[in-house]
Amino acid sequence: MVNEYGYAELKALYEIARAFTTPDELKDQLQKVLDIMSASLGMERGMISIIDLKTGYIVLDVARGVNVQTGDVTYLLGEGITGKVAETGRPIAVANLSKETHFLDRTGARKEMERNELAFLCVPIFFQSRVVGVLSADKLSRHVQSLEREVDLLAAVAELTGKAVHFRAVSEENRSLKKLLAQAKRPKTQLIGRSKGIQDVMRLVDQVAETNSTVLIYGETGTGKELVAQSLHENSPRAKNQLVRVNCAAMPESLLESELFGHEKGAFTGAVSRRKGCFEEAHGGTIFLDEIGELSPMAQAKLLRVLQEKEVQPLGSSRVIRVDVRVVAATNKDLEHEVAKGTFRSDLYYRLNVFPVFIPPLRERGPDILLLADFFVAKYAREFKKEVKRISTSAIDLLMSYHWPGNVRELENCIERAVLLAPADTIEAHHLPPTLQMKPSDITEGKRGKMDILVSNFERDLITDALKDSRGNQAQAARILGTTKRIIQYKIKKYEIDPSRFQNAHQEDSAH
Repeated sequence: MVNEYGYAELKALYEIARAFTTPDELKDQLQKVLDIMSASLGMERGMISIIDLKTGYIVLDVARGVNVQTGDVTYLLGEGITGKVAETGRPIAVANLSKETHFLDRTGARKEMERNELAFLCVPIFFQSRVVGVLSADKLSRHVQSLEREVDLLAAVAELTGKAVHFRAVSEENRSLKKLLAQAKRPKTQLIGRSKGIQDVMRLVDQVAETNSTVLIYGETGTGKELVAQSLHENSPRAKNQLVRVNCAAMPESLLESELFGHEKGAFTGAVSRRKGCFEEAHGGTIFLDEIGELSPMAQAKLLRVLQEKEVQPLGSSRVIRVDVRVVAATNKDLEHEVAKGTFRSDLYYRLNVFPVFIPPLRERGPDILLLADFFVAKYAREFKKEVKRISTSAIDLLMSYHWPGNVRELENCIERAVLLAPADTIEAHHLPPTLQMKPSDITEGKRGKMDILVSNFERDLITDALKDSRGNQAQAARILGTTKRIIQYKIKKYEIDPSRFQNAHQEDSAH
């Protein structure tokens, strides 16, 4: 082994050792190691991969000079140079990358480069005599005097990183377990969304689902009030019994009381037999009263009695029936305003408004628009047996700039239509309805301009700051901003931001 290092090499090893004495996060410490390797040792495009304790895969964890995200690149044991080093625990050095058939370049970082000018070095990272990761880097061949010396130097760096890489693997496993645990505790629901607004709704569902409290769901038409009601029922002890749905707005007033409370034979013309009402059918389960604000004054009075007395009286009958029903109501009206107007009973309002849940409109759920669109693409591609798999950038632009007055229901209808129209595997802008293809300037000429420029500049600055904080890592920037990686990628392309320039920002700041 060659172990006689020059001053610059010893200084670099000292700086690497010192990097692990800082209070920084482990990942930031490892990132600094790659920065020092580049600045002081001439080793470019460095990568540290860790061995996943659960799957055994080798996962790219930290990289420099490579435009990929953490977790995007994985290797099996024995696959490529990285996999072979992890499997055997022995280093591999390649003097000329163009002649190495096992080099996969899975990151794509060297596609446009002259590989015959590059040497590639790859060494195992040990902790307590066990391979826990792999450290690799390339270097210009003309700067390599001895491959053995370079491997020995990289192995020394790997030795210094062993403990940190081991704990990175452990922390990643813990993070995965916590995520699984959080998902296990998360209420079963068909709601889709990562926005803060919809996550708040899910938390409220989780808090109230197992109780018998009456829930009043507020939300515009098409926001998914029925899905919230379904989630409340499915996550409650009543899930084994029925969820009975009643649309108060879609039923004639003359039939509504009969539907809710039932009727006896001969109670009115056409009542040829006794019929159970919805409350009786929902006994032991949940009743969902949608558009509760549309109830007539008489139906409001009877509903109040059900909530107070836990009993119903069918039309045409003197008997009362005890019912055990959890009530979930929904409205797109401001019931407090309706109470003030005198069109809704205040005592009923206070009985219903025990636990209010507000569903935000889709225009306030920006991060969820593409998530929902992708879900509906997959749904209708299966239903119509089509090969549609993606949405073009121009179509995404229209989806993201539209105000969605019809909310999720309107988005679903748009995607269903687009999947039907798309002849290939991609939804293009012209497959979307004409209302989406009208530019905002066509709708409100002259009202755009200055404010749009300010908003765009603010959004660009937010993304730039997040990329600086994450050193160009787009997935991490998305987490900082509380959105998805796909939306960040779309915005980066829209604003022509180059994430790679932030990968060296930390090193440049340190140099100054």
